[in-house]
Amino acid sequence: MAKGLDMRVLDCDEWQTLGQLYAFFGNSLLSPMNRTETVGLDPAFWRDLAGLLDGAIAGPAQDCAAWAERAAGDCSRDELVQRVSVEFTHLFVGPPSPAAPPWESANGPVESHVGFGEATYQMRERLRAVGLAQCGSSNQFEDHMGIELLYLSELCRCIADVQASMCDSADAQVKELERFVREHPLCWIGRFCDKVAASRPDGYFVHVLDCVRALFEWQVA
Repeated sequence: MAKGLDMRVLDCDEWQTLGQLYAFFGNSLLSPMNRTETVGLDPAFWRDLAGLLDGAIAGPAQDCAAWAERAAGDCSRDELVQRVSVEFTHLFVGPPSPAAPPWESANGPVESHVGFGEATYQMRERLRAVGLAQCGSSNQFEDHMGIELLYLSELCRCIADVQASMCDSADAQVKELERFVREHPLCWIGRFCDKVAASRPDGYFVHVLDCVRALFEWQVA
């Protein structure tokens, strides 16, 4: 993998892979596991992820695999799905309020549990610009980490499509993606991770978010 003009250079297949990673992590943060896929409980899945994109998230993905192996020895698959779903609700939903609010507006320099602010409006406009409506029935604020990840997934898809067509340059989309990562999710994921770790230091999502942070850092390195 190469870098040029401060942009990470990937081929079409790599952009598709990156988009799939962003989509998986985004969806994992938007719905509890008992309403989505349970592949995150499979150690082999995380070992496969560790080998993608020249090992972009190798370390934290291996940690996820180790967590999944330990957790599988503690209870049945159904019980583990329920346990992770309860953890999701405690961290990101509440009641009475989420232990780790998953919105950019709630993870700024000033401590807040409010998930609606300037970042929400900005994300709403970005989603409209790429033709993405607010998705599903979750009715989340647009600056939710999961939605920011889905936005990045859509940008990766657009870049891959442009590259595949060989009719135009995707430099503008790549610059937008990397600028967005630097100025938005990478700026607040540290505070978000700290709240998750403080509440559930041995849980599933502390390891998942380590993968997300590693992916952001790799993206702009």
